[in-house]
Amino acid sequence: MNILNKIPLKVSQFIAFGVGTALVAVAIPLASQEKQSIKVDGSSTVYPITKKIIEEYQANQKQPVNIESNFSGTGGGFDKFCRGETDINNASRPIQLDEMEACNNSEVRYIELPVAFDALTVVVNPQNNWLESITLEELAKIWSPEAEGKITHWNQVRPDFPDQPLNLYSPGRDSGTFDYFTEAVIGEVGSSRNDLTASEDDDALVQGVSQDPNALGYFGLAYYEQRANEMKAIAVDSGKGAVLPSRETVEQAQYQPLSRPLFIYVNAASAQKNQTLREFIDFYLAQAPELVTQVGYVPLPEEAYHIDKVTFHKGEVGTVFEGKSQFNLTIPELLRKQARF
Repeated sequence: MNILNKIPLKVSQFIAFGVGTALVAVAIPLASQEKQSIKVDGSSTVYPITKKIIEEYQANQKQPVNIESNFSGTGGGFDKFCRGETDINNASRPIQLDEMEACNNSEVRYIELPVAFDALTVVVNPQNNWLESITLEELAKIWSPEAEGKITHWNQVRPDFPDQPLNLYSPGRDSGTFDYFTEAVIGEVGSSRNDLTASEDDDALVQGVSQDPNALGYFGLAYYEQRANEMKAIAVDSGKGAVLPSRETVEQAQYQPLSRPLFIYVNAASAQKNQTLREFIDFYLAQAPELVTQVGYVPLPEEAYHIDKVTFHKGEVGTVFEGKSQFNLTIPELLRKQARF
């Protein structure tokens, strides 16, 4: 069924061209201005990339630029972005239909820029000596709403596991990582048990897992890479054998369906008015290949950042993802999607 038939006409008019081509070409003037401020919010997964790029950008300025950078989760960030309160939204999943409608209602047009790939990483405490790999079916068994109050010990996952408490750590419900995981594993966005420790701050989840021998959690690859000695990554078997998350398994499209693109969304009107924002985005795209790697994510090919730059400077607004995540997406497929604008 055509996605445009499922939503109100007003939103259909907004996204009709956004799913394949630009809705509006936003002219980006070159007139110089004094340094203006920039506001960033959104995904805690993407936050380390943007934070690192802000640090490098500031180091290259004669005077510091006022850049306010926070994280409230992809969904929480889109709430602010679609009200016109921020210039950039970090996002660990594509913009969703309700968010598209909210942006449309506020006349906020956005430019969608993929900036990296992530391997959503399932982790346990290093003292866990019984779990090395897990299937998607087992993850669904553990995390589904039906498991709440019932699957509470490790031996309920597999009989040969110890009779010890199973303590779950999850991103909060405003998190794009939560949205992606629940849809990829359970089959429905936001479908998850609630008897767990949840936080929009991935560092809090890392700390919880690293201190709890009975923990099981998930978050972006960079948070694991930064403290790999305090956690153990678990290989995931989606039916073709267990695969560990890594740059190589993402690039080779082996770590599926838990590999995914990461984005920044830029307010098109802000980009038109704010020269500092334009300079920052240019710097972001130029530095991303190196800094994404330093942070612990998977950089896109050079061609992808070139497409991003063309998309940004032409002011091509909208999304190529039809308001939903696409699972088993490979990096070459992402490039083909970008080129559809």
